[in-house]
Amino acid sequence: MENTGYCSESFNSLQSGTSDEDMVEIAGATLDFSSTDDVPPLDRDFCSGGSYGGVDGPNGVPKLMDLLDEPVPGVGTYEDFNTIDWVREKSKDRDRHREIATKSKESTWALMKSISDAFSGWLLMLLVGLMSGALAGGIDISAHWMTDLKEGVCLNGFWFNHEHCCWNSNETTFQERDKCPNWKSWAELIVGTNDGPFAYIMNYLMYVCWALLFSFLAVSLVRAFAPYACGSGIPEIKTILSGFIIRGYLGKWTLMIKTITLVLAVSSGLSLGKEGPLVHVACCCANILCHLFTKYRKNEAKRREVLSAAAAVGVSVAFGAPIGGVLFSLEEVSYYFPLKTLWRSFFAALVAAFTLRSINPFGNSRLVLFYVEFHSPWHLLELIPFVLLGIFGGIWGAFFIRANIAWCRRRKTTRLGHYPVLEVLVVTAITAVLAFPNSYTRMSTSELISELFNDCGLLDSSQLCNYANISVTKSSSNSLPDRPAGHDVYTAMWQLALALVFKLLLTVVTFGMKVPSGLFIPSMAVGAIAGRLLGVGMEQLAYYHHDWIIFRGWCSPGADCITPGLYAMVGAAACLGGVTRMTVSLVVIMFELTGGLEYIVPLMAATMTSKWVADALGREGIYEAHIRLNGYPFLESKEEFSHKTLAMDVMRPRRSDPPLSVVTQDGMSVEEVEALIAETSYSGFPVVVSHESQRLVGFVLRRDLIISIDNARQRQEGVVSPSKIFFTEYTPPQPPNSPPPLKLRGIMDLSPFTVTDHTAMDIVVDIFRKLGLRQCLVTHNGRLLGIITKKDILKHMAQMANRDPDSILFN
Repeated sequence: MENTGYCSESFNSLQSGTSDEDMVEIAGATLDFSSTDDVPPLDRDFCSGGSYGGVDGPNGVPKLMDLLDEPVPGVGTYEDFNTIDWVREKSKDRDRHREIATKSKESTWALMKSISDAFSGWLLMLLVGLMSGALAGGIDISAHWMTDLKEGVCLNGFWFNHEHCCWNSNETTFQERDKCPNWKSWAELIVGTNDGPFAYIMNYLMYVCWALLFSFLAVSLVRAFAPYACGSGIPEIKTILSGFIIRGYLGKWTLMIKTITLVLAVSSGLSLGKEGPLVHVACCCANILCHLFTKYRKNEAKRREVLSAAAAVGVSVAFGAPIGGVLFSLEEVSYYFPLKTLWRSFFAALVAAFTLRSINPFGNSRLVLFYVEFHSPWHLLELIPFVLLGIFGGIWGAFFIRANIAWCRRRKTTRLGHYPVLEVLVVTAITAVLAFPNSYTRMSTSELISELFNDCGLLDSSQLCNYANISVTKSSSNSLPDRPAGHDVYTAMWQLALALVFKLLLTVVTFGMKVPSGLFIPSMAVGAIAGRLLGVGMEQLAYYHHDWIIFRGWCSPGADCITPGLYAMVGAAACLGGVTRMTVSLVVIMFELTGGLEYIVPLMAATMTSKWVADALGREGIYEAHIRLNGYPFLESKEEFSHKTLAMDVMRPRRSDPPLSVVTQDGMSVEEVEALIAETSYSGFPVVVSHESQRLVGFVLRRDLIISIDNARQRQEGVVSPSKIFFTEYTPPQPPNSPPPLKLRGIMDLSPFTVTDHTAMDIVVDIFRKLGLRQCLVTHNGRLLGIITKKDILKHMAQMANRDPDSILFN
């Protein structure tokens, strides 16, 4: 898009970000916590601003300097809580490519720079993968050790977790591999024995104290150093990838504190996971590393391509699923995902998975704690219980979203939100007190999922695998035939049923607290428990009633018909799909976890059923619901606009409003423009020929006007309040004694997007979604009528959906 009004290199994308408050009240934007600006604005050396050098021309009249002669620091950058201009950023990048391609033909050195520029994207992906993989490995190892620290300590070295401590012991037996003399519980260290009620109370007390200590440290660090490190991070990352700017959200302090507090929060035993926050951690790594490369440092659209790839890296290291991570980024978080980003995401996810595999955090050569392999095939009739699990997952997802949003809204609107530390400590205390008596809630959630996914074999000593002893003939497969459940299995069923209620309720109040908290693992745990319960029930039904018509022909006595662990896996996928509304990426992630192609159909059936049921009960996934709760300016691409309204129904000014504030192209003085800026809080102003004609010339941003006028006062001699401002290409002759004028045509967008007043709003919404616009001007026969901003559209959509339009704000 060639435009003489912009700097030849990159000025055509340097419009300072219109807020999605858009033309209204930028200054009113606040967040829960004031954020430190740990990521500075984009570099301010763009070839964009204007110099107003005070060089005298002939006859001593000050010479008018064009704005494009020298750069003005700050013009073209974006303020906090502003939306980037996708069209200009992409146009700027095309100009940069064009210049590099032209220069590369002139010299060998320029050709080498061109090759370096092309390679820099892949190098950045390599660094993001390495850094994210290393951090994920450190988080996994630390969280595993600190979780075990609540129950005891290793005498050989306090840095060993329970499993590694007993690995090093020569006195450990296979049957009692969790018991070894090197590992001492707190009761053994304090009172000398691990038996009796006093020892139990001592272990109970130490468990609760450690949990409270970890959660207190987590919430205190978040509150003191990086308020943005709380929560999952995925709703905000979705908003940032759509073009919104939240300074500091992906900065170095956020990365540092989120990494530390994520370990503390997971170790405290709260009903949360580390998978969502790992996406935030990976995006922080990418954002920081972008500053090493000029083309990503100076271009917000290019930076968002890297952040999309980083989201894939986060899921890759969270689940050990590189392909699932790429699909997650494409399906769930990315707003703009070109083919080049797909390739780079794939490469970065591969590097991250390889790095994590090299670290081997769990000591089993797997990337996750709950990797599992099943050996028994499934039967077509089992699709019925799989679909039932999908229905359960959809109902659970819809219930969780409504309950969690209601709780979070209560936190925002009542005094509860004023005491984040107290809230975390109370929830931690309740969680620890209720969790300790039940072995399935006392263990970490990842270990619980691993236990539930497990396919019982001959050597398993788990309570869930303690079936009644019957003679087993050696078969060619590794699986065992269906057997009657023993007393321990029934006990485990009751404990799991209590654990299900525990997880259902506590996950609702935990997600959204002021600590890093992911949702993937708790949701999977709920589904895995429900699936295991159903799986054991089906297994016993098939054992005792194998002559029923539903089992006849495929489930004979002595055969391995039902795999309860498979039901747990399908249930986990169903519940996670019901909460997040993921489909393709979720199935691929679960497939990569199990390594079994034959289980894709059950997973697909349960996931789609879960999505259909959840969508029938509520259209939004958990991340979209939190975006709406926080008032972020996010235009959801999945939401259909089906109302028959026109641009004139949405544009401002309305009939009762004062007329639109505009700037004329050649008649206003510096004093008049400064008065207009002081009297309004709009982010930009249309430029017209005159107040009478209202013929549209262009659009200029408030931030660029302020910076350019301030710069002119400092650098151009004689600029005073009566000085005239011109947006025309040629400046008319001035009276002899008049002060020197300012030529600001260079900061004006000469081709603002316009629609007519009779354009259908569904078309306008599509334009905003697909081009990433911040504002669009409305005209009638070339005459300016009004303006539509992104926030106007979001308010209109909320109003049409019978929601409060004033909920669209910055939290």
